[in-house]
Amino acid sequence: MKATVQKETRREANHGTEFVSPPVNILESNEGYVLEAEMPGVSKEGLEVTLEGNEMTIVGHRRTETPGNQTVFRESQLADFKRVFELDPAIDTAKISARIDQGVLKLTLPKSEKVKPRRITVE
Repeated sequence: MKATVQKETRREANHGTEFVSPPVNILESNEGYVLEAEMPGVSKEGLEVTLEGNEMTIVGHRRTETPGNQTVFRESQLADFKRVFELDPAIDTAKISARIDQGVLKLTLPKSEKVKPRRITVE
């Protein structure tokens, strides 16, 4: 599985939208991959995960400022999150699942049965 690396912050061409690349952890087992992406401020409703061919795109829209409050000091960026991954052809894309909890997206990317290691019985 390859992650497309992009600049820390970038502006989308025709929309003027600014995105930051969320940090991710990718773990592999015999069963598949687990991808964890940190996207603070993103809820289930603000999350988009799309798959086109072998390219998976994750977009997380942050909640905007709380109405009635004025920002006094800000260190975090208000930009939304976006990251693109090129998936291994061995991933069973029909069985990908996603879950977000406290700003951490967890994608489970199972390997196809034909590429999982198995034991052959000798007769």
